[in-house]
Parts: sequence; structure tokens; C-alpha cells
Amino acid sequence: MTHEHEYEEEMMEEEEHIHVERPTIIAPSILSADFANLGAEVRRVEEAGAEYIHIDVMDGTFVPNITMGACVVESLRKVSKAVFDVHLMVEHPETHIESFARAGADIITFHVEATRHAHRVIQQIKAAGCRAGVALNPGTSIYTLEELIDDVDMVLLMTVNPGFGGQKFIENTLGKIHALYHTIEGNELNVDIEVDGGINAETAESVRSAGANVLVAGSYIYGAADVSAAIASLRG
Repeated sequence: MTHEHEYEEEMMEEEEHIHVERPTIIAPSILSADFANLGAEVRRVEEAGAEYIHIDVMDGTFVPNITMGACVVESLRKVSKAVFDVHLMVEHPETHIESFARAGADIITFHVEATRHAHRVIQQIKAAGCRAGVALNPGTSIYTLEELIDDVDMVLLMTVNPGFGGQKFIENTLGKIHALYHTIEGNELNVDIEVDGGINAETAESVRSAGANVLVAGSYIYGAADVSAAIASLRG
């Protein structure tokens, strides 16, 4: 048996343990917003009860699309008091930390698949005055967090393959969420579990039950006739 499999089995122990209730935080992804009215779209979800604004930054290399840079975050910071949850889907994230921190990011999350020096990037984010998050693609094992989990504030588990909005939730990521939850609880860590991809009222219930407490949703919120009701439904 490989060390990786042993670690994952250890994290899957205590399957029947009851999860400690944590408040659910909603983070609408502005990737699904109307880019022609982005400031108003941010205010709309904030007024509807969202605590975080999830900002997907794509470079066209790590993922196929290109979205927005630090200048957009700086502009939005002027119109919102919400927590800015910046998700860097970029190669060499270390080259972008300072600019997004200065622009007004509160949390900066990077992909472990995108850098050779993940721990150094975590230190860089914290030195810039932001909370540090690490993200894992669906095909990346939570084993990669073994030497990082003590130093991060949040882990983002992608529940779709990154790069596009409106994708279908990948069901087998639920076990990954559950295993990570028990690792965090077992080590008495104060680390949020964020999920991103295919989140709606139905999948929100599943990921909350598995242990996630920060839910990113794009099209489900921005495509709703009643945004407040959509956000409320994600909380269950």
C-alpha cells in the first residue's frame, strides 16, 4: 500500500462521527455576474445576504479562459464591504500575491498544482496581510495537504474541473470533503472548507453534510429570480 493511500485511509476514519455545526458562508462567484454592471452585481448579492464575494482569476494557461486582474478587484473594493475571496487559477501564483493584496483581497487562494513552492506562497499571502487558502482540483489527492494544512486558513476543494461556470457537480468529491473535515477536526485546526462547482440547493445540502462550510455558487445565485431566496436555500 502506498503512503498516499495510507494517509487517505487515516483521514477517512471515524466515518460515523457527527459533524460540528459551523455557520454556512455563502460566496457568490462573480464569474456568473453581468460584467457590464459588475459593481451593481456585487452590491446585489451582498445586500441579499452573501458574506463573501468569490472572484475567479484565470490566466488562460492554468485554465482555458481569461477573466480579470487586480485592477478589477481594486475597483470593486470601492463599492463593497464584503470579504473578497480571490481564487487564483493561474500559473506561478507567487507573482500575483502582492498586487491582489494591495487591491483589497481578504483571502487569496492558489492551486497547489500551479506552483513548485506551495508553503512559500502561503507565507507570502500571510505576509501581505491576507488569509491564505489552497485549492485542489478534483483529480488532486488531499494527501498533498499533509505538510500544508497546519498553516492555511481555508482549503478550497473544486467540485468541478476549473475554468468554466455552470458545470455539473462531481459526486465523488463528497468523500474528499468528508475526509478533509475529519482531518481538520481531528487535529483541532481552525480551517474552513470551501467548495466550488455545481453548487445548488440540492448539492449544497450534500456538501454541508460532508463538512463544507463555505459555499461558492455562480449561476445558481445570479440566474435566480429571487437572489435572497437562492442564497437562503444554500444555507438549508
